[in-house]
Amino acid sequence: MNSVTASPIIQTNRLILRLATQDDVDQIILYYYENQAFLAPFEPKRMPDFYTAAFWRRQVEYNLREFNHDQSLRLFLFKQADPNKIIGSANFSSFIRGVFHSCFLGYSLAEKEQGQGYMTEALQGAIAYVFDDLNMHRISANYMPHNRRSGNLLKRLGFVVEGYARDYLFIDGQWQDHILTSLTNRNWHRALF
Repeated sequence: MNSVTASPIIQTNRLILRLATQDDVDQIILYYYENQAFLAPFEPKRMPDFYTAAFWRRQVEYNLREFNHDQSLRLFLFKQADPNKIIGSANFSSFIRGVFHSCFLGYSLAEKEQGQGYMTEALQGAIAYVFDDLNMHRISANYMPHNRRSGNLLKRLGFVVEGYARDYLFIDGQWQDHILTSLTNRNWHRALF
């Protein structure tokens, strides 16, 4: 198990990526509320309490606990020019170590921030951290066939298509097919294994 001592702060040219704190709860709710209709076709149906402070106070603590136990890394994206407003998320989840050293990637970006290269920039920084600092060997990322923007993003980042899964995830109220992709760490360190 990797020993992690502090929550990461990943900085790119224009962005800051970090785990949320309790001070971010209002901004998290605002991000998901403002982008509710935009994100709905790409996400599971949300329970009503998802948009409450009580839910996110618990979730922020849970996300930190998971990170400290080497189970996930759930980052929010902020512009360096406006470091208090959340514009997206990048989640590395379901950490598996042992002979696998793998995780899953999921992400979202505010509707108003689309088309400016923010997610490419954010994921380049986050993937470098996951590979170099957390020593993951493989990141899997899956997308629905009609989500060409996501497919193009993953291709730009070097993800390779590995397969097609029918009825893979229950998204927006129905089972959705997904294209399965992955990226492997060519510099994985066995010494840390």
